[in-house]
Amino acid sequence: MNALVGLLKDNVKTVIPIAAVVLVLNFTLVPLGFSLIARFLVGAVLIIIGLSLFLLGVDIGITPMGSLTGSSLVMTNKLPVVLLGGLVLGFFISIAEPGLMVLAYQVDFVTLSAISSWMLLIVVSTGLAIMVSLGFLRVVVRMSLKLFLLLSYLVIFVLALFTQPEFLAIAFDSSGATTGILAVPFLLALAVGISRLRKDSVASEEDSFGLVAIASAGAIMSVLVLNIIIGTQEYAVASLEAIEVGNTAILKPFWDFIPTAFQESFVSLLPLTVSLFVLQKILFHLERRQFARLVKGFLYAFIGLIVFLVGVYGGFMEVAGEIGLRLAMLENKVWVVVTAFALGFFTILAEPAVYVLTHTIEEVTSGYVKRKAVGAALSIGVGSAVALAMIRILTPAIELWHILLPSYIIAVGMMYYAPNLFVGIAFDAGGVATGPMTATFILAFVQGAASAFPGANLLRDGFGMIALVATAPIITLQILGFIFQARSKKQGVDTGAEG
Repeated sequence: MNALVGLLKDNVKTVIPIAAVVLVLNFTLVPLGFSLIARFLVGAVLIIIGLSLFLLGVDIGITPMGSLTGSSLVMTNKLPVVLLGGLVLGFFISIAEPGLMVLAYQVDFVTLSAISSWMLLIVVSTGLAIMVSLGFLRVVVRMSLKLFLLLSYLVIFVLALFTQPEFLAIAFDSSGATTGILAVPFLLALAVGISRLRKDSVASEEDSFGLVAIASAGAIMSVLVLNIIIGTQEYAVASLEAIEVGNTAILKPFWDFIPTAFQESFVSLLPLTVSLFVLQKILFHLERRQFARLVKGFLYAFIGLIVFLVGVYGGFMEVAGEIGLRLAMLENKVWVVVTAFALGFFTILAEPAVYVLTHTIEEVTSGYVKRKAVGAALSIGVGSAVALAMIRILTPAIELWHILLPSYIIAVGMMYYAPNLFVGIAFDAGGVATGPMTATFILAFVQGAASAFPGANLLRDGFGMIALVATAPIITLQILGFIFQARSKKQGVDTGAEG
């Protein structure tokens, strides 16, 4: 019970920055009316409750399962079993990720179901699963993380040459959305378990990070390959229109979405739940009380996911899109850019997955890398990225690859000079930064703005924000690594420098 209360407090802090921005805008630039604000607040409360229950389930059920799985796979001493385990669990954990579910729903809506939500979920999860398995193989064969990431992004750049702009945005957005509140703790726990294959303590510490980054690359590749397979196509795009302020329906949209949320949550978590029972039978052999605790965690996660999705689709995202649309319609476009920066800056610190990552970083480095330092770097980077996404929409001449290509060239180039430990942390943070608040409210906000601006395309320009948010921490945290490296040289501390 104490754990749930703590999570409720944390998630209130998550939503408060967004709620504050919405209320300020409502009373100043974009009056939304009572019914829309009421739906937003109801959605916010449901998201707080849903996220808290979901994260409680992750803490007591899903993350321990990841840790147990990593340790158990290592103990088998059988490489095929380790690789198959990574493949299967990578797929199941991705398909159940709430952030990816929200993105898939948005893609389905914007493309009028030409790119269905389930097709995107399966394709992205397949790519992630393959790369998780290869990430395990990297540890076994002692391949450098830097070399692995360099090769992965070279493949991505080559595939991107044959990809239409719409799919490029969706691909990079998928990589960020799939590494959220479920996948991050599970993959981090798996990575810590698999890193025990390395007997050297420094190498083991470094291998505790990087799997999230590797998984993200797999998500990008899979969507790019999908586009190459189906070929270039023209897609009809949905249109967003301003909502009538006088609309009085408040609770009905939430009620109407409950059956869909139940079905999506059940289908998404079923494979992982089945895996738990299978692994208990063949690998874990836990005592009944321990296993019951894991099962209880899965039940909390299931209920929490339902409540979260109802809150997101019942009113939370709709208000975000409305604010983006109305701000973009103002004559002074500075306000939409400033709001974008504020949303990115304040919400990233409250992302649950960021909390998990920064806590793990401080723990693994024995307190050497402080959570506050990582959080500050993330805040500045993500705020700038969301503002840049908005500037891209307002400036049709700027395409997504104009920003992504140099950003990744800089990021990949920096990793050959940054400390090894910080390379893994930085690329992991790129996926972690794009959690439920980014994938729901900020994504809908950007899409609302894209729908209002005459020169923008909702499919091409409405997506891509998550990609930019995922890129920013990779650069900012490697810069932080340089700072810590310089400081450590003065103090005679080893940070795991180049190599």
